[in-house]
Amino acid sequence: MSTMLKVSDLKVHYGSIQAIKGISFEVNEGEIVTMIGANGAGKSTTMNTVAGLLKPTEGSIEFLGKSLIGIAPHKVVNEGMALCPEGRRIFQHLTVLENLEMGAYTRTKEEADETLQKVYDLFPRLKERYKQIAGTLSGGEQQMLAMGRGLMSDPRLLMLDEPSMGLAPILVDQIFEIIHNLNKAGTTILLVEQNAQMALSIATRAYVLETGRITLEGPASELMDNEEVRKAYLGD
Repeated sequence: MSTMLKVSDLKVHYGSIQAIKGISFEVNEGEIVTMIGANGAGKSTTMNTVAGLLKPTEGSIEFLGKSLIGIAPHKVVNEGMALCPEGRRIFQHLTVLENLEMGAYTRTKEEADETLQKVYDLFPRLKERYKQIAGTLSGGEQQMLAMGRGLMSDPRLLMLDEPSMGLAPILVDQIFEIIHNLNKAGTTILLVEQNAQMALSIATRAYVLETGRITLEGPASELMDNEEVRKAYLGD
């Protein structure tokens, strides 16, 4: 199994505050890797730094053997990586279709049209509502749209930042089933999630992030059974 993403000794500051304190992790091709932790642990900062939205103070980020340090976010998408950000960040005043088309800006029209059909197959609700203004969708539909937009670039690695945030339990189950099916269809996934139970249930491997440091790592099934993890994140 080849390494797709390799992050080594990553440090990130906001001014004088050190948010990420030298973390190292990797994602192998075909995996779902999840990063769990409390609010403020540094999960979203890590994702945004990998995606090129934040500059690290130190450390290396390699994707498919190529350094991403200093590469602009839109060029990172060109390399085969897409981020679905926390809070969805859809274009509220555009239609569903226009949002999806925005995700395909790196591709030809023929490629985008082909991927659009795959996205519609995955999210039939988006096909039904393709003319609807995105800001009028329900929370679950907006999350589907954010994921669909990310998939429009046909990424090798899809990064999902808190996809279940604010959703009703029945929709959380649906979103995680979609993530699992995406992975089975060949998309490698890096998942940041506060719902540790759901994240660990579908992940291959997991990392626990606490105040900018990785404190535990291993197969997701082992972390699910870890007493510290159960007490801190699974409500046991």
